[in-house]
Amino acid sequence: MVDRRTFIGGASGLLVMPLVARAQQPAIPVIGFLNSRAAGDDPHLLDAFRQGLKEAGYVEGRNVAIEYRFAGGHGNRLPELAADLVRRHLAVIVANGAAAQAAKAATATIPIVFTAGYDPVAVGLVASMSRPGGNITGVSVLDVELGPKRLELLHAVVPTATIIALLVNPSEPARAETITRNMQAAARNLKLQLRVLHASTDRDFDAVFASLIEGRAGGLVIGGDPFFNSRGTQLGTLTLRHAIPSIYQFRAFASAGGLASYGANLTDSYRLTGVYAGRILHGAKPGDLPIQRATKVELVINLRTANALGLTIAQSLLVRADEVIR
Repeated sequence: MVDRRTFIGGASGLLVMPLVARAQQPAIPVIGFLNSRAAGDDPHLLDAFRQGLKEAGYVEGRNVAIEYRFAGGHGNRLPELAADLVRRHLAVIVANGAAAQAAKAATATIPIVFTAGYDPVAVGLVASMSRPGGNITGVSVLDVELGPKRLELLHAVVPTATIIALLVNPSEPARAETITRNMQAAARNLKLQLRVLHASTDRDFDAVFASLIEGRAGGLVIGGDPFFNSRGTQLGTLTLRHAIPSIYQFRAFASAGGLASYGANLTDSYRLTGVYAGRILHGAKPGDLPIQRATKVELVINLRTANALGLTIAQSLLVRADEVIR
């Protein structure tokens, strides 16, 4: 005969064991996603990031969780958002552009994977491209190097224009000086006058477009910059409203009414970032993962805008485009 107290104790043990086993199961890792843009902007880039994670064996909601933080184009919010993520003791932080610098300033221990359109060595983000060192690695996309090509493409669309404006952000002097120097050389080769305009806040845009009209600029090249990146849609709309043939680096600009965009294929870059985040979750050290150089570029032409501006796009250029918005 089984002692009643023994039976109850054993039964209690049976009830407790599954609970204990469940409590001992490891929690799934959590990735912090810090982005300078607004939630809902460029959903295809988030999809590409998740695709990269999937390629590395991780699926959101199944074996990894993601905490999202968006600055909504307000760079001054990035340090606060980065600090909030750090307090959550995450497995990895994924950050874009200026958000990467905010993340690095917030933690020297949590691994960071970035996507950025600048030289990460020049800005002190990493020690070298091949051996980043520390807690950070990522993907560097072509940006400043493509400025002269953007000028060449714009000149092909508005060949009669002799004055082209360049917009740069003076609050990033090193980047602005490099862009200006490269573009001045390209303008001389094309026998164009280059007029440099400055903007570092939303309030500056009215003066910029007034200067474009007063200076009779036949077109506008927007220099790559994190501030302009976060205002790509706004700038595309403004260039259409003011009837200025313009080119920038990202598709969002062209889709919002800008004449064209020519720059890095961010979809591929974000996918590569997801792959790296997954590798770190598997145990790789970020400092040992070389910076990947994303070299895929894409040309997007907004044919609706061209028609509205009375411009004829050569068929040879349309054939070269990765996407034509009709």
